[in-house]
Amino acid sequence: MNNTETTTFLESVDLCFNKAADALKLPKGLARQIRTCNAICEMKFGVELEGGYEIFTGWRATHSEHALPAKGGLRYAPFVDQQEVEALAALMTYKCAIVNVPYAGSKGALKINPKKYSIDELEHITRRFAQELDKRGLLGPGLNVPAPDMGTGQRMMSWIADEYQQLHPSDINARGCVTGKPVHFGGVAGRIEATGRGVQYGLQELFRNADDLALAKLSGTLEGKKIIVQGLGNVGYHACKFLQEEDGANIIAILERDGAILNENGLNVEDVSNYKKEHGKVEGFPEAQFFKNGKQLLEHPCDILIPAAMEGVIDHLNAERIQAKVIAEAANGPLTYEADRILCDKGTFIIPDAYLNAGGVTVSYFEWLKNLSHVRFGRMDRRLAETQGQKIIDAIERGIGKELDDQSRKELLTGPDEISLVRSGLEDTMRESYGEIKEQFLGNEKITDRRMAAYALAIRKIADIYESMHL
Repeated sequence: MNNTETTTFLESVDLCFNKAADALKLPKGLARQIRTCNAICEMKFGVELEGGYEIFTGWRATHSEHALPAKGGLRYAPFVDQQEVEALAALMTYKCAIVNVPYAGSKGALKINPKKYSIDELEHITRRFAQELDKRGLLGPGLNVPAPDMGTGQRMMSWIADEYQQLHPSDINARGCVTGKPVHFGGVAGRIEATGRGVQYGLQELFRNADDLALAKLSGTLEGKKIIVQGLGNVGYHACKFLQEEDGANIIAILERDGAILNENGLNVEDVSNYKKEHGKVEGFPEAQFFKNGKQLLEHPCDILIPAAMEGVIDHLNAERIQAKVIAEAANGPLTYEADRILCDKGTFIIPDAYLNAGGVTVSYFEWLKNLSHVRFGRMDRRLAETQGQKIIDAIERGIGKELDDQSRKELLTGPDEISLVRSGLEDTMRESYGEIKEQFLGNEKITDRRMAAYALAIRKIADIYESMHL
């Protein structure tokens, strides 16, 4: 394949898989078994709305069943198709394996523009979709667990959970049939920010590895590093907010649907987000240069480029002009296969999507565990930790002969709550997985980049499960 051709999203995922699988010594046919999508279901169903009946088309792909339940988001968009759903389901399989979350991969979509419907209509449509998923065995806490994705959110997950509970009133784990619910309806604190927070933790881990930083032609810390983000949705907003407020990064450009804004001295992410909510666009944001053709800012010089919206935004047409030293893939599949090859040949350090945006499914896993255990995180041990903290304070004060200041006492006396435990679990996951990917990269001379290493790590873990199953 030459660089004038563009692969589809699914082809790109499969090509990346094949490259990694070739570097591993697997039994004949096992790579094909892992790569193949086990099942894809297309559903067409009618819904009675105010204007009459409408027919909707939806899909749910179960890529693998080496572990259950299968896990993956539910996307509402007018452009979705079966191939996109299959590609996203495959990515979910590899993603879960990489970050040691015991799920198989799944994905779902409904071909709909949610902005064209009222809240009441969306609820009616979503509940009907849940019924279709349920009667096909594609919904349930032990079988298949959707989550929010593009065009969906907490409210829709609540509708699905409630519909499932009505269909299965004796299932005490019914709320675990979906994740991404509001906290008051069985959700977990930190789920909304999870994917963006995972991006932050992944970048922090890069900066802890001096040899990787040298490969990326960077040094020091995240403080002051120039970052460009494409997409200020949930993922892009939280990633850049945390990188700016907690790590001191310099967000110089933000790309959105209507164009892009640039300020080399930095943009306040919170201010831009509020402006976008008020005006529905970024054009006109004060103290920033506006570019109608926002995509051109993907090519602007920066330290880190964070594509956080759609797949395929960097392809063979613009890859050669990308000047970022690091590409942090916060979206699914933002680079085509051709673009990935071009950028790797240029020496661009790419942190792959299958690892970097796994924060969402990791925290979804925590929410699912909470639903199955029926206990809020921190409920059993928070006060115990505070009691132990008081004992430490007493010992310190006896030793130094004076009382600690109020701030020190507060820090030692605060036991872990749900949000701190969730963040701790997510950070541990991202740090551990980064190290495992690096071991693959350093341990096999056939593995030439981090995406290949991430896929190889996933393939090896899944292969081990399949081989154990057939003993």
